[in-house]
Amino acid sequence: MVVEAVFEGMALKQEVFGELDRCCKPGAILASNTSTLNIDEIASRTSRAAYVIGAHFFSPANVMRLLEIVRGQATSKEVIATCMQLSKKLGKVGVLVGNCRGFVGNRMFHHYVREATFLVEEGASVEAVDKSLYDFGMAMGPLATLDLAGLDVGWRIRREYRHLEKPGMRQPFAGDRLCEMGRFGQKTGAGWYKYDENRMANPDPEVAAWTKKWSAEASIPQRQIQADEVVDRCIYALVNEGARILAEGYALRAVDIDIIFLNGYGFPGYRGGPMWYADTVGLKKVCERISEFHRVHGEFWEPAPLLKQLAAEAKTFADFDKQKVAA
Repeated sequence: MVVEAVFEGMALKQEVFGELDRCCKPGAILASNTSTLNIDEIASRTSRAAYVIGAHFFSPANVMRLLEIVRGQATSKEVIATCMQLSKKLGKVGVLVGNCRGFVGNRMFHHYVREATFLVEEGASVEAVDKSLYDFGMAMGPLATLDLAGLDVGWRIRREYRHLEKPGMRQPFAGDRLCEMGRFGQKTGAGWYKYDENRMANPDPEVAAWTKKWSAEASIPQRQIQADEVVDRCIYALVNEGARILAEGYALRAVDIDIIFLNGYGFPGYRGGPMWYADTVGLKKVCERISEFHRVHGEFWEPAPLLKQLAAEAKTFADFDKQKVAA
């Protein structure tokens, strides 16, 4: 088995897989560590699509336990089973997911950090957004997390997919502006925060000034934002997208989504994962709050059909899982 881990660019991934296909023995598994790119497109450059699979290790890979195993359209059951077994041998928690943009974890995480960035652009401070989610129980705030992973990673992904974005829909811009200034996070000593020689984060008043200026240029009104809105917008963005992923079949069960967020994204264990947390709040209440955001913030917040259905039937995501097992 070979695991590729080059930069997130489809042309580069396809070039590498073409070379691997030529030099690896028949029957060798070719796995990609891509975090967002289409496994079937990568496999198309090989003569062994049945042996191509996604093996998305979460960063830092020597610490994080999660391994998203991404099945392509042609990936064989034997290759899937082998990778699931390998995850155990490596001491990882393997979760099988489908092949869509961002798979399960990053597809949801994109919505989480989008709202965090929107909140900063609307007037919340970087520190207030991160503190609100940290106080909720997240291991790190979303913006500090981006600095740790490298702002340039998301910037590269957004440029790769920009042609697929809906024209006229608001997109976050502050993170891209920081990248244009060479601020990639901890590795460059500056991102959303400034970092000392020990990589300790310090608030950067320049970021606040720049964000305020950029928002004014974009005609985004500034306002006071409370911690409960920060938490609801970021966490319910996860829940709403998770409901879409479930309905589309890219995650087999709601509990798989929870396992991904508990082991790969620092979601607080005592809250049980985003889908379980939504169950504890009550899906009717969650759906009402999402509908409120839909009225105020537009199309991104259209309630997922599965969420609306479960809320109307007074059911939970746990009930959804039970129905799937019974079927």
